[in-house]
Amino acid sequence: MSRIPFDPEAIRVLANILAETGLTEIEIAEKDSRVRVVRAPAPVAAIAAVPAPVAAPVAAAAPVAAAAAPVADDASHPGAILSPMVGVAYLSSEPGAPNFVTIGQTVSAGQTLMLIEAMKTYNQIRAPKAGTVTRILVATGAPVEYGEPLMIVE
Repeated sequence: MSRIPFDPEAIRVLANILAETGLTEIEIAEKDSRVRVVRAPAPVAAIAAVPAPVAAPVAAAAPVAAAAAPVADDASHPGAILSPMVGVAYLSSEPGAPNFVTIGQTVSAGQTLMLIEAMKTYNQIRAPKAGTVTRILVATGAPVEYGEPLMIVE
């Protein structure tokens, strides 16, 4: 078994480039040798659960995040809107624009509730029935999985 020669200083330089640029990996190949430096991405901060205001639903402008334990209960809720795909959730059409819906708002069947970006395509998530939005379970920019509860419409 032959030893692969490497330059520790070159690896340090590559690691510094990763840190400065925010990249998670970098690779340099030359003839028969290749050096690849990978670092774990920064951990994503979890969103704390915020109780939904009952007395003044109009004042709730921020989405309410669900705690990890009730997710299974939310998915089986009869008014749960589940994600039909894997992607990134957006509550408004563009940054700075008002959300499609807010907590306490009455929606009609077919009304756009949010967008999910999947493969650079924005897919409208529409209300399957008329009702009132009681909980929004995702935040703008949050990754979502197939079957994950997005909001509750009762």
